[in-house]
Amino acid sequence: MRPHARRGRRLALPALLSLLTCSLAFALVSEDIKKEVKQSKNLEKSGILKKNDIDLKEIVFVIQSQSNSFHARKAEQLKKSILKQAADLTQEGPRVLLLHQLAQQEGAWTILPLLPHFSVTYSRNSSWIFFCEEETRIQIPELLETLRRYDPSKEWFLGKALHDEESTIIHHYAFSENPTVFKYPDFAAGWALSMPLVNKLTKRLKSESLKSDFTIDLKHEIALYIWDRGGGHPLTPVPELCTDGVDASCATAFRSFLPLCGNPVKKEEIFVAVKTCKKFHGDRIPIVKQTWAGQAALIEYYSDYADGSIPTVDLGVPNTDRGHCGKTFAILERFLNHSHDRVAWLVILDDDTLISISRLRHLLSCYDPREPVFLGERYGYGLGAGGYSYVTGGGGMVFSREAIRRLLASKCRCYSNDAPDDMVLGMCFSGLGIPVTHSPLFHQARPVDYPKDYLSHQVPISFHKHWNIDPVKVYFAWLAPSEEDRAQQETQKGFKEEL
Repeated sequence: MRPHARRGRRLALPALLSLLTCSLAFALVSEDIKKEVKQSKNLEKSGILKKNDIDLKEIVFVIQSQSNSFHARKAEQLKKSILKQAADLTQEGPRVLLLHQLAQQEGAWTILPLLPHFSVTYSRNSSWIFFCEEETRIQIPELLETLRRYDPSKEWFLGKALHDEESTIIHHYAFSENPTVFKYPDFAAGWALSMPLVNKLTKRLKSESLKSDFTIDLKHEIALYIWDRGGGHPLTPVPELCTDGVDASCATAFRSFLPLCGNPVKKEEIFVAVKTCKKFHGDRIPIVKQTWAGQAALIEYYSDYADGSIPTVDLGVPNTDRGHCGKTFAILERFLNHSHDRVAWLVILDDDTLISISRLRHLLSCYDPREPVFLGERYGYGLGAGGYSYVTGGGGMVFSREAIRRLLASKCRCYSNDAPDDMVLGMCFSGLGIPVTHSPLFHQARPVDYPKDYLSHQVPISFHKHWNIDPVKVYFAWLAPSEEDRAQQETQKGFKEEL
């Protein structure tokens, strides 16, 4: 478990009456917003309300891209789509930026450090910065129509609103008395900042440094920064920014199926290493075997005690109550030096991680194991002060053989056996110039720790922790292979990624 997770306190649950009241209030507010949008459109059509006329050239599109070759290609495809739609409208093309190309600094993906650049470069001729993910699908005419409802001379923070159903460790138990009150954007639907707000945030960034601790859930943390303890701006929910795309008025939608870039990676090309210890042999390992272990062709359990009934492998590294850096590096060295070269991928999991190996096989079809790939859910540490990104261990860490080879050749190692393994790995890979490849399908926490609307457009690969849940039920509800998965895979044969 990571140091920041251990410092968490017990979950603060609001009273049932409070939850019901807040849910009703949220529903009413959502209906009010929809009514306001409809009334606004009717007024526009009747000529009573003057539109805030903007052209595409006044919008700067920022695709939240990554440097890995697969993700860079996906971002380029979206850029081409945006520019083609602009040409079809016979409008001057907008600026379309790829986030990973904007700056070489480690923390560029956190966006806030780039706002001064946006302010200086685009404030004179642009009205909006529109952010989206590489899988966001944008209908340019509808997006223009949507943005015209908002006066670009004012400060706006627009997006599809998410909220926590209960307070959660990944948000440091923020708003624990009523977690539904704080809204933050679903990046998959796209989100926008008006240029006056960008300029305001830039002034604040210049006057006070960003915090340099953990970056865990960027969308929540950006919303907190803009809200500024109630002195800034809350998110304005925009119904046309969508993830399901079923409504004809949607300006955006999101592709929710697993990427498939060819045949799924074979089971024999993935080696699964489970970190455990003697005290958890009796309760956690049976759950692993009852749920996902049968999907893995190559799996070993690494412990501080050799138990032939499982069996476990004693790596000669004593168990530690904090981090597991010594154990993890021993696993890496064992994989590189003792497994056959045909095994392209190593996955390191905690014994309380639930994972879908079949879905992972689909996802890995999009990555080249000849490249140094370090894949999982991305966190950051000290990014405001020259820190580094890392893959959080609870959701699962995936390594290509080439990444492990470069890491061990570098001699970068643990400063102690009980150092946090995921953070040390992040520091090492950062020093080698190997970026973390982020996938939101890996999860450091449990399903209940994420908004339902957020998970509804995902095909998750992993969840972590057994706290206050039945892990077997969670696995079969969220991760087990199903007829729906198989039908989706058949459908995808016609939609394979262009490589």
